[in-house]
Amino acid sequence: MEAALDQPVLVLNRLWQAVNVIGARRAFALLAREHAQVVHQTEDAFRTYSLMDWIDFSTYNPPMDALETVRTINRNIRLPRVILLTFFDKLPCKELKLTRNNVFERDNEKCQYCGHTFERELLNLDHVIPRHYGGKTTWDNIVCSCIKCNSRKANRLPHEAHMRLIRKPVRPKWRPVISLVLGNHNHEKWKDFLDVAYWNVELEE
Repeated sequence: MEAALDQPVLVLNRLWQAVNVIGARRAFALLAREHAQVVHQTEDAFRTYSLMDWIDFSTYNPPMDALETVRTINRNIRLPRVILLTFFDKLPCKELKLTRNNVFERDNEKCQYCGHTFERELLNLDHVIPRHYGGKTTWDNIVCSCIKCNSRKANRLPHEAHMRLIRKPVRPKWRPVISLVLGNHNHEKWKDFLDVAYWNVELEE
């Protein structure tokens, strides 16, 4: 049961927009407090279930995969994969920290000078405007750079090194945050809620 309760569950706000990924244990706690409902796809629609209704549904519709089941003393409960929050209707405006991994995520592990993709161990961070020119360590002045391009540019401005950025660096908005939250979890049952249309929302800084 421990393994099942550690499984990821996609969280939707009251407007059916994906806002987070949490463990199944926390999801069941939200369901028990009636702060959320289970979302389950039928043939032609999505249905929502309270925890008690979901337990009943699980009894008559056991999953094919045993890994999709949470076992209690007297019953088996299907593992929810998507839950809908009852009250929360906002898209959280998360502040994404400027870290090495987050820059790599924003730039898709791609050198912003030569355009090639590398393993993270083979990438550096480059100050577009070097620090000795007054360049700061900010989202709009830091890019992924491969070791070769980083060495070639050295402490020069891109045009001084006859190099050009493939894309201007900017502070990430919601989509990179969500991709970081999702990590490697991307279940088939989530795809309808992770459509690009959900991310075309301009958020306030």
